Amino acid sequence: MAAVADAVRYKADITAGALKLPESRIIADMLLRDRDQEEWRDAIVARNVLRARSHATATRLVKLIRGRLETMGADLWALVKDGKGDVATHALLAASVKSSPLLGDFLDLVVRDQHRRFGKTLTNKLWEDYLDGCRERDSEMPRWHDSTRKRLRSSVFQTLAQAGYVDATRTLRLQTVLIAQPVLKYLADHDEEYVLRCLQVSP
Repeated sequence: MAAVADAVRYKADITAGALKLPESRIIADMLLRDRDQEEWRDAIVARNVLRARSHATATRLVKLIRGRLETMGADLWALVKDGKGDVATHALLAASVKSSPLLGDFLDLVVRDQHRRFGKTLTNKLWEDYLDGCRERDSEMPRWHDSTRKRLRSSVFQTLAQAGYVDATRTLRLQTVLIAQPVLKYLADHDEEYVLRCLQVSP
């Protein structure tokens, strides 16, 4: 069963949230300090450094954010922790794309195509059509309920708004994004060709 699960390209784990930059800075700092399990438990559960509403919420956030960041290395964690302006946001987006092909492929296939067609906005229909097309690329993709598809759409659109690819989740007007140079350098130095392609979709 584990082998089948690992083979699934598209997963619904990003329903737990969008970029979560403030929380990600905290998690990046803990990763850089190489905290042990007891220190993680103390920080997340006892001291509630993420300021979560419950232990369950804190646990979900740590799983989401730590899972994203651990797809990359310490140099990128430092960009998330200390980066100014767009540096931290774009570094976190890069980790999010690497950990979630559902997000990455939407940028690469749909957002890029809208720019190519001189489209002005994203739409809910584009998302639904994209999800339907995902099954052709991943026959093992789960058949999600409508509520899950909507939560996934919300997380992806929020992520794109936070990273500047659209102006807001209400209007979804496309914008040109120039990825911060420190993030581009990290990705190029580490041969992250897929992530680079997904992030560089603007004209």
